[in-house]
Formats: sequence, structure tokens, C-alpha cells
Amino acid sequence: MMKTLRSLDWILIASVLCLAGLGLITLYAAVHQGGIGLWQRQVMFWAIGLMLFGILWFIPLRVLGLACWPIYALALLMLLLVPFIGEVQMGARRWLNLGLFHLQPSEMMKWALMFVLAGWFASREANRVSHLMVALLLAAVPSALIIMQPDLGTTLVLLFAATAMVIAAGLPWRWLGYAVAAALAAAPVLWHFMHDYQKQRVMTFLDPQSDPLGAGYHVIQSTIAIGSGGLMGKGFLEGTQARLHFLPEQHTDFIFSVLAEEGGFIAVAILLLLYALLIVRIIMISARAHSRFGSLLCIGVASIFMLYITVNIGMVSGLLPVVGVPLPFISYGGSALVTMLVAMGLVMRVAIESQDKIPWQRPGSPLL
Repeated sequence: MMKTLRSLDWILIASVLCLAGLGLITLYAAVHQGGIGLWQRQVMFWAIGLMLFGILWFIPLRVLGLACWPIYALALLMLLLVPFIGEVQMGARRWLNLGLFHLQPSEMMKWALMFVLAGWFASREANRVSHLMVALLLAAVPSALIIMQPDLGTTLVLLFAATAMVIAAGLPWRWLGYAVAAALAAAPVLWHFMHDYQKQRVMTFLDPQSDPLGAGYHVIQSTIAIGSGGLMGKGFLEGTQARLHFLPEQHTDFIFSVLAEEGGFIAVAILLLLYALLIVRIIMISARAHSRFGSLLCIGVASIFMLYITVNIGMVSGLLPVVGVPLPFISYGGSALVTMLVAMGLVMRVAIESQDKIPWQRPGSPLL
């Protein structure tokens, strides 16, 4: 146990804890008027997530690797149950009521897919069609189930992160070019099958002022909040857009606007620096991992975090269409937070094992 503790990556831990503090402060500012119960629940989710984060430090990667297929199967089973027994919230059927808490299976599936793809490519290259077809099937089935909920944002994050892992596993660049060309050719077909509200989001992204009191309201109010923060911000609990509830979903998807309005450019810069430190550290751990499984797992985790951050901040800033993607460690949500901390626990385990001097292993070697 002492050996494990000495091998901990304290920069990774410090990044997570600093994001925890910043996230809880920002969430309190977003919900302090009548929603303090949400803040208390988020504290509880942090406690559960950090406990799991610590437990995973002591489980060997070989053991974790054996669990990748059962975890994926469990996540897929829960996704299959959503259309039948899932609860509808905010117009979408995405949650399962498990009694003590509500679980969003799509959040679990993102990480489960990264886990199983890392296990699949641990001893295989992505330059064989048979290997790629299995990976495609693993990603396509849950993507189809999630898009039916409907949840376009989560589907895109899942597919892009899976693509990043396949590239890291050795996908030839010309094959990637063929896939991009096929995706562009299929765009008109995708547009045809999109829901009306999803099409409206794209049109509003192109011209938010076309419907300032309707579809464009979210983005307009969000950009007002971000711009009004200035350099130093309006001060803690002094944000007018948040305090007067002009911001929609200010405790979840649009919480970045609360941070920018009350903390200004300085708070935003601190947040981005923490994110950069976290992602760079994960990539460094991936580079020195003793196993290919661990290396690919870290790449998948880093990819999801980068997509979360880019899409959420781009969305609330009016640079990307509005989709339901949380801001990592800042937005309210138990399923997203706990699964992110579990993912960080896996990364920490890779970091711990990369410190061990095992003569028969080398960076990038297979899992077993």
C-alpha cells in the first residue's frame, strides 16, 4: 500500500482537487437562490466519486482489463432499458430511476466504450478490416441507442473519442480520409433524420438574432453574461444574468457563463489552465505507460475531456451549435461527475504502474 501511495501522480490529484473547489464554488453561485439542495447533492457526488477514484489506485490494470467486457455489457444493457423504463426529463428519455439516485446510462457508456476499445486494441492493430469492424460495431450500437433518446451531443462525443482511440491504435491515415469523405457525403442524410429542434439549433448557431426570444435566447443570454464579466468579473454572487435567472440551465450546460460573469477573464483563464494541466498530464502518463492497454485508455480519457471542454465552451460562447454536453467537474450532474472520477482513477492506476520497474514490460506492450 505504501508503495502505491509513493507512486501517486500528485499533479493529477492536485488538478482534480482544484477543479473540485472551483466547480463547487461556481455551482453554489449558480444555485444559491432556491437550489442549495442541488449543491449539497453535488458535494455528495464528489464524495462518492473521490472514494471510487481512490479505490481504483489499488486495483492492478490486469484485473481491470478483465472487467472491460462485462462493464461494456452492463452499460449496453442499461441503454437498452432506457426506452422501456427510462424517465423523461426536459423532454428527453435518458435517465433510469435506481431508487436512491437517477443514472444516465449514456454517461457510463462513453467511458465503458473507451475501456473496451482499449482492451480490444491492447494486442491488435487498427490496420486490419476485421479488427476495425469489431470496433465499429462496439461504437455503432450504443451510438444508435443514444441518438434515439435523443442526445446528439453525447453521441458525437462518443464517436469522436472512439475515432481518436482507433487512430492511436494504428489506423492508416488514408482510411481516416475515406471515413471523413463518407461522413461528409452522409451529412445530407443525417440532416434529414435530425429532429426539428436539432435542426433549429444549427440554424440558430448560424444566426442567433433570427429568433432572439426563442431558439436564439440561450446563446444570446450566455454571450451577454460572458462579455459582461470583463477582466475581474462582477464578483462572487453578484452576476446579474445568473441571479436574475436570465441564463438557461445555468447549473448544468451553461455554468461556464456563470463563472465568466462573476469571475471574469481571470477565472476563465484559471479554469482553462487547470484543464490544460490535467489533459497534458494524462497524455504524459499515456506516453510512459508500460502497457498498450494503459496507453490507449489514457488517450481515450484525454480525448473525451478535450471534447467535453471544447464543445461546452464553444456552445455557450456561440462558436458551436447548442448541444447537451456538461463542463467537466464544473456542471451539476452525478452520473457525469462520478464516471469522470472513475476514469481519472483508471488514469492514476496507469501512472502508478508506469513507475514500476518491470523488466519484461516496455512502454506500449500489450495488456497481458
